[in-house]
Amino acid sequence: MNKLLPYFLFATLIFLSLTGEAQTRRDSVVQFYGVVMSADSLRGLDATSVIVEGTGRGTISNSQGVFSIAALKGDKIRFSSTGFKDKTLTIPDTLKSNQYYVIQLMVNDTAWLPSTILKPRPTRSQFERDFVNTDVPADALEIARRNNDEATRKALMLTLPVDGTEAMNTQIRQQAQRYYYSGQLQPQNIFNPVAWAEFIQAWKRGDFKRK
Repeated sequence: MNKLLPYFLFATLIFLSLTGEAQTRRDSVVQFYGVVMSADSLRGLDATSVIVEGTGRGTISNSQGVFSIAALKGDKIRFSSTGFKDKTLTIPDTLKSNQYYVIQLMVNDTAWLPSTILKPRPTRSQFERDFVNTDVPADALEIARRNNDEATRKALMLTLPVDGTEAMNTQIRQQAQRYYYSGQLQPQNIFNPVAWAEFIQAWKRGDFKRK
């Protein structure tokens, strides 16, 4: 029993230390809430990001600019909204209660862009003249010609993967065809004169020739 007493005391000290640390951390938790408003019009700003720096936690304000988030005493809170300058504040370490309320005013962030002057064409004829006389580089013209080639477009259709819309439409058409012929045999193109006519025309055009 005397040999186990030091281990028991050591375990008790660790338990008390962890309990005290957990209690201290629990006491430092603060319900941080308030409202975000514009400084010039005192209008509630919605969708304002309220981020606890260094933790990856945050929230956004509602349509009236009201927000609420759990934080710790001493945390730095950053407010960010499109069109306004970022604001940062620190929750006081000496806060006695577990609630902290603020009214955060945001200042407009004006971005000055270089001036642009738009000049319309004086007449339709002048626009047509300038459009026709525009010099198109030969390489770009050749690329456009190749992209519009019928054989190239067919090859691209066979090789390029379909997107989500095309795949869904194909699946819906296949399901509709199965439901339409449910309980009966589907028609075979070998007995379809229209299919034979299309096959003969394709044979005459040389669609089946090896290229």
